[in-house]
Amino acid sequence: MLSVVKSPLQLTIEKLVYGGDGLARQPTDEHGRGKAAFIPFVLEGEEVEVTLTEEKPGFSRARADRLLQPSAQRIGPGCPYFQRCGGCHYQHTDYEHQLEIKAAILKENLRRIAKLELNKELIVHPSPPWNYRNRSRLKVQAEPEFALGYFKFNSHELLPVEQCPISSPLINRAIAEFWKWGRSSQIRVPLQEVEFFANAEDSELLVELFCAPEVSEDSAKQTAAEIQRILPQIVGVVVSRQSARQGNGEPERLAVSGASELVYRTERASYRVSAGGFFQVNRHLINELVDLVTGPASGEVAVDLYAGAGLFSSVLAGRFAQVIAVEPSQISYPDLLHNSPANVKTVRATSDQSLQKQAGKLRTDLVVVDPPRSGLGASVVKGLVASRAPRITYVSCDPATLARDLSGLLSAGYRVEQAHLVDLFPQTYHLESVFHLVR
Repeated sequence: MLSVVKSPLQLTIEKLVYGGDGLARQPTDEHGRGKAAFIPFVLEGEEVEVTLTEEKPGFSRARADRLLQPSAQRIGPGCPYFQRCGGCHYQHTDYEHQLEIKAAILKENLRRIAKLELNKELIVHPSPPWNYRNRSRLKVQAEPEFALGYFKFNSHELLPVEQCPISSPLINRAIAEFWKWGRSSQIRVPLQEVEFFANAEDSELLVELFCAPEVSEDSAKQTAAEIQRILPQIVGVVVSRQSARQGNGEPERLAVSGASELVYRTERASYRVSAGGFFQVNRHLINELVDLVTGPASGEVAVDLYAGAGLFSSVLAGRFAQVIAVEPSQISYPDLLHNSPANVKTVRATSDQSLQKQAGKLRTDLVVVDPPRSGLGASVVKGLVASRAPRITYVSCDPATLARDLSGLLSAGYRVEQAHLVDLFPQTYHLESVFHLVR
């Protein structure tokens, strides 16, 4: 790392980039164009006085100390922890402008990485901007005094929080009751994290506690029963620990009080979702997302890669003669099996393994892919191309890996039929998109 310049600089923000930062250029030096500087909590066009906090050979990071020329789009945040908490990034501008920022970032990533200039309208699907999360995971501190919260911005230091305006009302009630319990109880188990998961109606809550490896089953059971009593809407508490025996990174279940899963009802289907299993977090847009992904498409065979609990495959089953749903997780796969109609064939495998096994053996009418932030990767893209599916629906939570994967699919003859930005994560830089590809 190069030495950090301590003297203040006056910079103008050119644009916002994925990750929440604003991009500015430092003054031109002997090498030509000024080095890029990334500054959080700013807006395009603002003039700011900054202090550099980190310098790398190709870029710098900085902290905005003073707004010299604020944007007309700047507003006050809706959360008292904003800028101290690392969870939100855009509360300093109104929601309509947040959507404009995200659309510009998505298009810029497609242009820069995939060399794709959208010739179709990017259709934006907004969300209610607050209380949208049905799942929230917080850090727990027992000593020297109890605290519950998130990491501070750009650190691993705990910031105690007693409310979270982007979480559902029931989750906020649970946070308040958890604080009361922590302050008044002798905590027997060294808790590290707590996750609250609310059902679609925000009327039931599943709690998962994460503790240190040395915790005994007896003490875990006692703590689980105690936590279940703090709020009537808590239908179950699951205590898990990270174990060296779990080579796949999934926690080991230690104790359960009450239920270990929720039933999540949508307009199209109901789903059993176990503690720790993946499910979409925006409780307002799940129905719209399902309709958008499954669409009017129909046919003989559809494949749902990264199927999770079967959010899409259960609906596709009503439009296709057979659906093949692929999921590798030992937590999500039993839920997928439980939620799947009779014409859904479930496969516990990675997407890469499944595509290789099916290569040349099955004619597929539609493939739905909903990968993690790391995207599909070259091997899965190659398998999709080899499948010769006439339609692919790509659900992405990262515009950079989406653009990388689209580059490979477009070069193989696919084209974008529809492009959608689905804002599952208001107030944050995260964005979801759905691309319908045809060949």
